[in-house]
Amino acid sequence: MATRSIIFYEDRNFQGRHYECSSDCADLQSYFSRCNSIRVDSDCWVIYEKPSYKGYQYVLTKGEYPDYQRWMGYNDSIRSCRVYRYVNSSHKMRVYERPDFGGQMMEFMDDCPSVYDRFRYRDIHSCNVMDGYWTMYDQPNYRGRQYFMRPGEYRRFSDWGAIVPSVGSFRRVMDNL
Repeated sequence: MATRSIIFYEDRNFQGRHYECSSDCADLQSYFSRCNSIRVDSDCWVIYEKPSYKGYQYVLTKGEYPDYQRWMGYNDSIRSCRVYRYVNSSHKMRVYERPDFGGQMMEFMDDCPSVYDRFRYRDIHSCNVMDGYWTMYDQPNYRGRQYFMRPGEYRRFSDWGAIVPSVGSFRRVMDNL
């Protein structure tokens, strides 16, 4: 079985001090002072700007990220990470215009580059992820703040870490073989 790992580098283009991680880590601060590039060998990783899985989060799949703008990072601060194994290839999610699964509902099995174009509004107050992993973005075209969504019920937008219910786009997290 292949080892799952993520490698954090202090400098851009995979240079400088580095640290290889193969499991969840609530505090990476003792391993590196800044993070400017990352290699993901396998699985899906969610990295956080603060310790204990707090702050901005970024969803990374297998591949190379030579600078923090490639993962849409706001800065070079990465302080915790979690790994998620891919379990299936199906995806299904329902989004709702009101809390507690109220109001208009739409079901998705594919990516959505513009929630407004498909849903006619951007406010999503609750969500039920039935299959697969998803990434929600606060702006259209997969830009802005990211929220990793795993299967489960999210009765309020704060359940997935959002401050406001505005969602601009979302897409499936797929294994990049």
